[in-house]
Amino acid sequence: MAGHSKWSKVKHFKGALDAKRGKLFSRFAKEIMVAARLGGGDPVHNARLRSAVLAARGQNVPNDTIERAIKKGTGEIEGGIVEELVYEGYGPSGVAIIVETATDNKNRTAADLRRIFTKNHGHLAGSGAVSYLFRHRGQIVVPTLLVSEDRLMEVSLEAGADDLSTDEENFVVTTPPDRLYQVGEVIRSAGIEIESLKLTYIPDTLVAIQDPQIAGPVFRLCDALEDHDDVQNIYTNVDVPDTVVTQLSA
Repeated sequence: MAGHSKWSKVKHFKGALDAKRGKLFSRFAKEIMVAARLGGGDPVHNARLRSAVLAARGQNVPNDTIERAIKKGTGEIEGGIVEELVYEGYGPSGVAIIVETATDNKNRTAADLRRIFTKNHGHLAGSGAVSYLFRHRGQIVVPTLLVSEDRLMEVSLEAGADDLSTDEENFVVTTPPDRLYQVGEVIRSAGIEIESLKLTYIPDTLVAIQDPQIAGPVFRLCDALEDHDDVQNIYTNVDVPDTVVTQLSA
């Protein structure tokens, strides 16, 4: 069950997003709105909402922002209906990209993403164009300093997880999509702190890019997508060595 995690290879694409506080708050608010709309506004009876609220509080999202998002989701406060939509496309060098969005205007979002792809030497594709290259899974990240691998493996397996891998700093528990929140609840009830919990797309194979002049345009496309207000998450099958990432970040 244990193994090395590729999670650290895709963390780069989250860096720019998480560094932008306003964007981060908006992302959590939209996730809370969607969770409340789909499962109700009571976190006690809505595992997805409970996880979203805990994650938001962990990033110091103000309580009034959280409460307002819940009420918007349930319709207690007026606001547009936020939908989750997934877009697929290709970046430079044929890199596959999946973009998760939360939007109250799908026509606007689709047009904006198409423009971003085109401007950055990629193109937006139809549903199913690249998703077959990925596995849709639940992913729970737990810092290695907080629990032993054997303990987390025992708890995760009993809860219905598929896999446990590790990198330098974190254990990554992988679950079926429909078991993510249940497994997360079991891990938390065992007194184990969770750093993040989300549905994700894991590439079956990676496209290795070792030339900074080729990797640069891919990173710029991902950064441009992350800057869009409706974008929640980006997944790609690119594999860029740390040395190249360092050169591009300098």
